[in-house]
Amino acid sequence: MNGLSVIVVTLNEERNIARCLKSVAWADEIVLVDSFSTDTTIEIAKTFTSKIFQYEYPGYSKQVERGIQQAANEWIFILDADEEVSTELALSLRDTIAQPEAADGYYVNRKVQVFGKWIYHSGWYPDWQFRLMRKASLVAEHLEIHGAFTTHGRKGRLEGELFHYTYDTIEQYLEKINDYTSLHVSNKLKDEPDLRVGLGKIVFSPVSHFLRMFVVNKGYKDGIPGFFLSVYSALYTLLLYAKTWEYQFKKAGAAELPPVTNFELQRYKRL
Repeated sequence: MNGLSVIVVTLNEERNIARCLKSVAWADEIVLVDSFSTDTTIEIAKTFTSKIFQYEYPGYSKQVERGIQQAANEWIFILDADEEVSTELALSLRDTIAQPEAADGYYVNRKVQVFGKWIYHSGWYPDWQFRLMRKASLVAEHLEIHGAFTTHGRKGRLEGELFHYTYDTIEQYLEKINDYTSLHVSNKLKDEPDLRVGLGKIVFSPVSHFLRMFVVNKGYKDGIPGFFLSVYSALYTLLLYAKTWEYQFKKAGAAELPPVTNFELQRYKRL
């Protein structure tokens, strides 16, 4: 069936979900995949779509893939619950899928808001995300974190921005950093199975990351939020290498390993 299916993954997104779904209410179909929210996410979502499915969370890309399997249309657009499709992007999406000569997939430019401020530097803008694709040609790239989708066919870029409303508070950001760095260890060791983390990486990689964001990518132009982003990105790098070292150290000593997969992390939190 020719048309557009929007895939949205949720877990306790009552603050964001109405804004998100309202921005794509014009789509032929919205498929929402929820990880058993305990707030009013589902009740709000039911005012926009009847295609709501609930599964335990296996990782982002696998959860999105479940939604894609339920989609009835030729075109797939992947949208996060804390994102909003701008009016210009909505027009671009509709025009593109109507073109017989359209490419197999498209990138959209995401603009990020952090601590209530739009970020235009720090390496965060423009932020091209591959989100629109033909269902028949998409390919999943499963990872414990930052899993995504691509296509081997021709790709293009759409006009208009995708608004991303991220962290309202520093507390939220720090909580995510802790989870994401644990999961990123799996990605890191998958990409670099022979990686050995020494003191040099632990000390100098965070410093290098801060200088790149704040100075080279002009994070200072984003003011105090830009400084915080640079500092916390450096902290992210520090924790990633520290947790990678911890994982390898404990594995070599046959000790109990820290959680580095979505399944392990969810089980650890339940305990």
